[in-house]
Amino acid sequence: MASVEIRDLRKSFGLVETIHGVSIDVPDGEFVALVGPSGCGKSTILRLLAGLEEVTAGTISIGGRVINEVEPKHRDIAMVFQNYALYPHMTVAENMGFSMRLLKKPKEEIRREVAAAAEILGLTPYLDRYPKQLSGGQRQRVAMGRAIVRQPQVFLFDEPLSNLDAQLRVQMRAELKAIHNRLKVTTIYVTHDQVEAMTMADRIVVMKDGHVMQTGMPLDLYDRPANTFVARFVGSPSMNIFPAEVVDGRVHFAGRDWAAAPSALSGPLQLGIRPEHMVIGEGGAVLNVENVDPTGSETMVQGRLGGLSATVLLRTRASVRPGDELPIVADPDLVHLFDATSGERMQ
Repeated sequence: MASVEIRDLRKSFGLVETIHGVSIDVPDGEFVALVGPSGCGKSTILRLLAGLEEVTAGTISIGGRVINEVEPKHRDIAMVFQNYALYPHMTVAENMGFSMRLLKKPKEEIRREVAAAAEILGLTPYLDRYPKQLSGGQRQRVAMGRAIVRQPQVFLFDEPLSNLDAQLRVQMRAELKAIHNRLKVTTIYVTHDQVEAMTMADRIVVMKDGHVMQTGMPLDLYDRPANTFVARFVGSPSMNIFPAEVVDGRVHFAGRDWAAAPSALSGPLQLGIRPEHMVIGEGGAVLNVENVDPTGSETMVQGRLGGLSATVLLRTRASVRPGDELPIVADPDLVHLFDATSGERMQ
């Protein structure tokens, strides 16, 4: 196991720079998720770590050793891909032990390590089967087993659950986290699914257009997003962002005051309220209901608030129908204020 340090990392493809001076620290044994929309650079950073792409500028260190010029096979990392990358003509045991055979490890050591990894992953009954005889979740376990037997210093995961159905993804998230808690290997995990990151990672790095927007523990990003991009990206459903005005020291939008404004602040700003923090209350701003999605324990309501699109997540089985007018309020301590121009957090 080892820490990972990325310093002022840059990557260009021809004349186009896609990674712009990124710096990330991953302490020994920590599980860090890189999240962001498609094209933000998270998978490129993983490929730079793995040695599948050359670094344009900056440094990458593992365990204090700069690995910019180190061949991939000597970086002591193991990577798990989205598409499993299993050999169809090999059994589960042969797939899992393949990297050890390349290193010419003794057969008994390979058998022992494969058996140990199979026990961790619940694959012992399937060691003699071929990939085509396995489910998607079992194939993903084999891919993880192949990484585990190498006993690397760092695990790299590139959207490993994106090909699985929703129920299996939830199950595999729990299994991956349990495996990390057991092995304590430094892990960098790339995903576009912020719920996946929130439930699994010790810390999250939110990226946009090759830049780091914010780094922090999951609940820190949820409670205090650094800007409107992070505010919208972290949390499901995403935060409502409304244009507001400071009137007599109060933040005013849709005909009502939502919170006290920071001292000496005046003029326009952006008001952020999470859907789950908006409730029905007397004297609230009027939400004109357009769509209602009951999910059993919750009711998601979408409509127009102050003429703008808004989402409200009610923690009840509410009797709400399209066309209704709901008075909506929010706890002032749970609203977020952002600069009207830059989108940066104001308090």
